[in-house]
Amino acid sequence: MAKHWWKALAVLLLLYTIIAGFLVKVPVIENNQQSTRNLFFHVPMWVCMYTLFTISVANSVLYLTKYDLKKDILASCAANVGVLFGLMGFVTGSLWATYTWGSTLTNDPKQIATAVALLIYLAYLVLRMSFTDIDKRARVSAIYNIFAFALLIPLTYIIPRMVDSLHPGSASSPGFKSKDTDGTLMMVFYPAFIGWTLLSVWIYTLLARYKRLELKNIFK
Repeated sequence: MAKHWWKALAVLLLLYTIIAGFLVKVPVIENNQQSTRNLFFHVPMWVCMYTLFTISVANSVLYLTKYDLKKDILASCAANVGVLFGLMGFVTGSLWATYTWGSTLTNDPKQIATAVALLIYLAYLVLRMSFTDIDKRARVSAIYNIFAFALLIPLTYIIPRMVDSLHPGSASSPGFKSKDTDGTLMMVFYPAFIGWTLLSVWIYTLLARYKRLELKNIFK
């Protein structure tokens, strides 16, 4: 039971995030109004995505060093869960844009770059389904995964911060932290950050266990 403490922590932090996220007093930041509360749900989705894609590429590199199919399974599972949280981040961001920017899909550099990054990872998942040979699928997808991760950080983090954008944290739009003078946003944001990340890892471990059992059945 002791080894599952982090799962209990994830549940507690997410309960706190949901309750406090809707009840805490948020500062009025430009035209965001009450939509600022989406900070507790939208941004952590990206954190989860980065975490899972990092786990995925690390396992792809490990696979290429020893050709252990277990590492390929871990890489695939992490990528799948990472794409799930990436899509949730894109959806929550698009919903936020609808109320603050006046359009669900815009020409905002970060929104466009993120869409491209997600398409690259969706192509990774499609690529895996196109192979019937397990070893060949593992080798090709591992190489592609490294390529995808090499593009992820520039597309979603570096480039958007170098150009003008409506998105907070860009070259022309400061983030919310500087305007959170009472610290109420960060009081909920940091627990949300940890809680959502723990949940994403939890889902990843469950999927990985299922896939490993599937692999054992194949080689019976």
